[in-house]
Amino acid sequence: MRITSTSCICPVLVCLCFVQRCYGAAHHGSIKVTRNQTKHIEGETEVHHRPKRGWVWNQFFVLEEHMGPDPQYVGKLHSNSDKGDGSVKYILTGEGAGTIFIIDDTTGDIHSTKSLDREQKTHYVLHAQAIDRRTNKPLEPESEFIIKVQDINDNAPKFTDGPYVVTVPEMSEMGTSVLQVTATDADDPTYGNSARVVYSILQGQPYFSVDPKTGVIRTALHNMDREAREHYSVVIQAKDMAGQVGGLSGSTTVNITLTDVNDNPPRFPQKHYQLYVPESAQVGSAVGKIKANDADAGSNADMKYTIINGDGSGVFSISTDKETREGILSLKKPLNYEKKKSYTLNIEGANTHLDFRFSHLGPFKDVTMLKVIVGDVDEPPLFTMPSYVMEVYENAKIGTAVGTVTAQDPDTANSLVRYFIDHNTEDNRYFTIDASTGTVKTAKIFDREETPWYNITVAASEIDNPGLVSHVPVGVRILDVNDNPPELAREYDVVVCENAKPGQVIQTITATDKDNSANGARFHFSLDEGLSLNPNFTLRDNEDNTASILTRRRRYSRTSQDIYYLPVLISDGGVPPLSSSSTLTIRVCACERDGRVRTCHAEAFLSSAGLSTGALIAILLCVVILLAIVVLFITLRRSKKEPLIISEEDVRENVVTYDDEGGGEEDTEAFDITALRNPSAAEELKYRRDVRPEVKHVARHHPSSSLDSINVQEFIKQRLAEADLDPSVPPYDSLQTYAYEGHRSETGSISSLDSATTHSDQDYNYLGDWGPEFKKLAELYGEIESERTT
Repeated sequence: MRITSTSCICPVLVCLCFVQRCYGAAHHGSIKVTRNQTKHIEGETEVHHRPKRGWVWNQFFVLEEHMGPDPQYVGKLHSNSDKGDGSVKYILTGEGAGTIFIIDDTTGDIHSTKSLDREQKTHYVLHAQAIDRRTNKPLEPESEFIIKVQDINDNAPKFTDGPYVVTVPEMSEMGTSVLQVTATDADDPTYGNSARVVYSILQGQPYFSVDPKTGVIRTALHNMDREAREHYSVVIQAKDMAGQVGGLSGSTTVNITLTDVNDNPPRFPQKHYQLYVPESAQVGSAVGKIKANDADAGSNADMKYTIINGDGSGVFSISTDKETREGILSLKKPLNYEKKKSYTLNIEGANTHLDFRFSHLGPFKDVTMLKVIVGDVDEPPLFTMPSYVMEVYENAKIGTAVGTVTAQDPDTANSLVRYFIDHNTEDNRYFTIDASTGTVKTAKIFDREETPWYNITVAASEIDNPGLVSHVPVGVRILDVNDNPPELAREYDVVVCENAKPGQVIQTITATDKDNSANGARFHFSLDEGLSLNPNFTLRDNEDNTASILTRRRRYSRTSQDIYYLPVLISDGGVPPLSSSSTLTIRVCACERDGRVRTCHAEAFLSSAGLSTGALIAILLCVVILLAIVVLFITLRRSKKEPLIISEEDVRENVVTYDDEGGGEEDTEAFDITALRNPSAAEELKYRRDVRPEVKHVARHHPSSSLDSINVQEFIKQRLAEADLDPSVPPYDSLQTYAYEGHRSETGSISSLDSATTHSDQDYNYLGDWGPEFKKLAELYGEIESERTT
């Protein structure tokens, strides 16, 4: 099968089509197939085909954007089996077959029925087959071929990122790169010049230029000044077909802004300025503004103002407002029209951010002169001192002069001044002031010990202009006089030990005085001379504002006297000297050997033995528990007691049971122990004291005359007979024990039984020196001695 095509819409394409038809087999890689033989194209291996078939095929081309009324002819299919009698039928399948591409099944001619767009689809793959029209059997196997859409220049270049916004510093060198723009063309770049783009500038000359091949925009002038022109709008065109006539084009806009550099120094609009400032202006307040102009923008226009010289540099200061870039003139010291009426200032304004590339355009600073005129203002009176301190003695009479304040009118008129006290505080009510002279006087009697200092405020105003008022603080110190007697510094708890020795210091006392140190720093201590000599205590002045209390005798007893009173006289060293009397209370207490107080109350003897409060409570609790047990035991015994008469059915002998075991310790009251221990001490028969005898004629023996001759055995028998015959004895058996120790010793007995009624003059004070083991014994004998003395 041979395939031919014609595609001619211009002389160039006609020539191409002619070459294609004449040299298709050699230049398009076609294959010519005949029966029983094969041919291969250059570079391919030999291919065997079924006999009786042969195809000739080509690569077809179709122009895009065909707008004719008739279908566009693409090419022709032809089989070697086709004899021209219409027996061969051609069939076309694949992409666009039947819709875009149609074939004449008899002649094999292919036409395109629609306008194609190469930018949407570049080629179509189809399949051709020749069959026998009568038998519908294929004469040749199916073959594949391609129809390519041939490009025409139907797409203009486009700038996808436009419009552009870009900046470039002012004063840049000529040829400085600003931006590179790029345009794209949808046409086929491999076929002709449809996609070959060339750039040109339509607007923006002579300031900028563009490279025709790369699209790079550059500055075209030297030293472009932002202050002269800041914004530029540049139009760039891109044209295909290498810029030839008939090519398509597209354009974009590039907005270029020149950025600022510090190429302009600051300049004051005037070389001389004048400023009026009233003398009443407050220190620290802003009194004026000044500004230097700078054509630059942003940080390049920032500047700093300074006062470089002039007679007012110490009175005024200048600062910079960063927002407005103005110089703010402030007052450092108060102005006085009467002393100086004008000042001259030289003010400099300089850029803070310099660009050394443009230093040749400098200097980047400027200087101007400012003259400050001081305005006269009616001022309030001025005190001669910023504050006053005055003094007055306490107890001074009302109306006593304390001091004088002075104020003058600073103006040239020198008006008269009136004084008064500002009564806004409580302290100001305690003083008065003479309105003409300014003399401060007391309005009450002061007590330094109550308030030692007062603060008042004195005001002064002009008589002609009372609205102008000035104030001054006045401090009044209250001086001290000796009007307070000394007294004890505190309440003293003075204790003297029972075993104290004569001359022992039992307390050191001090005194205090409400007056200051000038009136009472030295105190004198003494006992009241109007009283008789104290036999118990004395006082010693230590001459260091303290005094010591000393004992005058050896021992003290709480039982005889537990509290002593000692009057003490205290005087100061003021003028005139003052004195006071105080009474010390001295308690007598029991102390350890080292002087530690053990107890000061007689009822605390038990505690002094070493028993704490907890131990006492425990002992009492045990006693209560024991008593409860005894009561419970007795109750149980009584409830279980059996009757004395046993039941009549009991044939045993009646037995009466006595559970009482005798009188016990109470039975010792029936006889004199002294007599039993020592028969010679029995002067008479003594009956029991717990039973009153009914028979009173019992004979009494008086063995005192023959005690030494009595035999012990006879003595016992005698006592046994008396007990048997004594009707006052209890109706039960009792056991009496007699123990005879022998005859009286020549040296006498040491037993306390014989000496219970005797009195001794012996001094037991030495027991206190024997140590803690004899402490209780010394206390007991000390009490006995005290009772005897009393």
